[in-house]
Amino acid sequence: MAVIRDAQARRSETPGGVMTTLASPTQGDATRSIWRVDAKPGAEGPVHDFDVEQVWTWLSGAATVELGEETFTVEAGDTVVMPPHTRRRVLAGAAEGYAAIVTAEAGARAITADGADFGVPPWIA
Repeated sequence: MAVIRDAQARRSETPGGVMTTLASPTQGDATRSIWRVDAKPGAEGPVHDFDVEQVWTWLSGAATVELGEETFTVEAGDTVVMPPHTRRRVLAGAAEGYAAIVTAEAGARAITADGADFGVPPWIA
């Protein structure tokens, strides 16, 4: 068993907020990755896809989730299961950002809107 202290959490800043790796193959030798997303108010994530399922649970704030052909409004306490190979985008509320916990299989690969393999994002590695 590995204990990962808060001070050891790996933080990756993006234009929309901060991804904090809580556990992953390179952090605690986990077989799944789990990370926290802290999005700034009005942040608009890119249109993208993943090759594995992701599960998002909102801790605070609100967001709009575009998933395939559907659009959902979510808030604290809501969970969204995002199937693999389904285009997605998450947009933070304009007045407030959001915090969410996300998990996916280790080694999950991101795919850009134009179909290019982005590789394994640093917060999942």
